[in-house]
Amino acid sequence: MTALTLRRRVLAAGSWTAAGYALGQAIRLGGNLVMTRLLVPEMFGVMAIANVVLIGLAMFSDVGLRQSVIQNQRGSDASFLDTIWVIQILRGLAIALIAVGIAALCALLNHLGVVPSQSVYASAELPRVIAVLSVTAVIGGFASTKLLEASRNLQLGQVTRLELVAQVAGLGCMLAWVSYDRSVWGLVAGALAAAAVRSALSHVWLAGTRNRFHWSADAYRQVVGFGKWIFASSILGFLVNNGDRLLLGGLVSGNLLGLYVIALLIGSAIEQALAKVNADVSFPALSQVARDRPLDLKRGYYRFHAVMAALAYFTAGWLAVGGSALIRVLFDARYAESGWMLQVLSLTLLCVPFHLATQYFLALGRSRLLFSVIALRLVALPAFTLAGFAAFGLPGAVWGIALSHFAGIPLIVHHLRQCGIFDLRLEMRPLPAIVLGAGLGALMVRLLAA
Repeated sequence: MTALTLRRRVLAAGSWTAAGYALGQAIRLGGNLVMTRLLVPEMFGVMAIANVVLIGLAMFSDVGLRQSVIQNQRGSDASFLDTIWVIQILRGLAIALIAVGIAALCALLNHLGVVPSQSVYASAELPRVIAVLSVTAVIGGFASTKLLEASRNLQLGQVTRLELVAQVAGLGCMLAWVSYDRSVWGLVAGALAAAAVRSALSHVWLAGTRNRFHWSADAYRQVVGFGKWIFASSILGFLVNNGDRLLLGGLVSGNLLGLYVIALLIGSAIEQALAKVNADVSFPALSQVARDRPLDLKRGYYRFHAVMAALAYFTAGWLAVGGSALIRVLFDARYAESGWMLQVLSLTLLCVPFHLATQYFLALGRSRLLFSVIALRLVALPAFTLAGFAAFGLPGAVWGIALSHFAGIPLIVHHLRQCGIFDLRLEMRPLPAIVLGAGLGALMVRLLAA
């Protein structure tokens, strides 16, 4: 693959990813705006905990199937892809069975009175929501590996359209449900519908290898050999990425957790967008460069870094100043407390440019470095959160969550230096974007106050 061809594919893939994510977030935000007016905050808290359980099980069983298809020389081989598909199906079934077991355990603990009565975990709906939501894991397991092939080849146009159609289908189902029954089951129905549409369309809409039931012992060994550190990193990554809600779920009421979730949904939008670009574009592109032109890795790395850092820093400045005003515009008075939470959480966006380093480590096949960074953050999250809550209550806990994101940066810098890629001048170049974002936030506050 020539440099020009790769550049064009990266630009096309990045454009599709960014545009698709922006439109997807607009659909998601529109749906949330409607749902927050139809449902009480406690329902979002229950759904958040149920989602954390399913996401956690998915990450606890992640052996890097997608990364294997992208990096492995056999990533386009039918035998390799069919083995990946079988592993994916078995994994989905296992996740569902374990989720049902967790739901039963949760119900038992509630019945015995072990769970604090004011916490989200005491909700009578939570066990049933977890059990029904587990069906999404089974549905997702049967999705075609054509989705993974498209990622390998940076052909993301059709995938983006597929994801958007599934999202719209889920939103439509959700709104139809709550028009008759204003309960948390509308949120569950939407999730099931989106998963079903995504899985079905992956087989009929995308080009690539048609899956069949086939098992290759050699392919299995390659997947496990590559994915063992990804597996370990995914387990820790779940606790890092979702530990805030797990911790707060046991410390505060369902209403306060729901308010935090709303702030998190807004504040993490740009972070999730850049994470998607990292996973869908940066990793495949850097992997290709690492194989074909390793001397160009530093240049490619900082090209991605310049764009992502500028966006992340600008958004951090904007939300740090104007977050409360934004919440007042988007939501009714019941969600006002989400405003200060959003302002604090906006600081985590300053860490986003360092996330690119994790994709660089994977492109080099050094997944063990990723594990060490996540392990450090896992130690910091509960330590900072619980210490903040003990000293200052909920505000202290939210500040602790935000500051824990910075714990892994020194180690990332150390690893980048060892790889001979770190450049302080290039790291600092996008910093003025923070000031520009803060200026926009101040202007927004002034206009809304007028």
